Amino acid sequence: MSCKPFSQACENNKEPILQIIRQIFSKTNFVLEIGCGTGQHARYFATHLPHLIWQPTDTPDNVKSMGLWQQSTIQANLKSAVALDITDRSWPYENIDAIFTANTLHIMSNEEVKNGFVQIGAHLKLKGLLCIYGPFNYNGTYTSDSNARFDNWLKGQNSLSCIKNIEDIISFATDQCLCLLNDFEMPANNRLLVFQKTKIHNLCIANSFISINNIGII
Repeated sequence: MSCKPFSQACENNKEPILQIIRQIFSKTNFVLEIGCGTGQHARYFATHLPHLIWQPTDTPDNVKSMGLWQQSTIQANLKSAVALDITDRSWPYENIDAIFTANTLHIMSNEEVKNGFVQIGAHLKLKGLLCIYGPFNYNGTYTSDSNARFDNWLKGQNSLSCIKNIEDIISFATDQCLCLLNDFEMPANNRLLVFQKTKIHNLCIANSFISINNIGII
């Protein structure tokens, strides 16, 4: 039997993330996960959020690992992983209720992240939710020494990979009418960003941090 891929980071952060998305996705029927990786998050969140369908996706090379996590447990609300690159113009789903992604943006180049937001904006339904977990810089500054070391390691693996600036992320989102609702502080110097799609473009203000952590989900 093949050994399941394992990420200690997923084990460490799955419960803190669940405590947030349990509230965020309380009225959501379908979640598309971008970059499901080992599949640990998908299985855990589907188990604890039985009211919704969880659809994991990843690049073609990584889709197989998700199946290894599904073999031991049958969950009707956890779908088999499908191949998807966030920058693809054609997605297997349209008018999506919610999108979740964890620890993916820092692996991508800035241009890939920007193009990814274009596709998210095109495929997320009106008032649909986008949750992004991972490390971010604020005002061009690392939030911790460990993040600085991690960023140097990323660039050593790929010169285009890096921890992204929150200001750039909000700008990319605003261009697609995705408004920042919450910016949650998470363990290990990470954040959980929550955006919502609106057709009213002038409500998407890139520097609207005034009511962060206090705005309710519509």
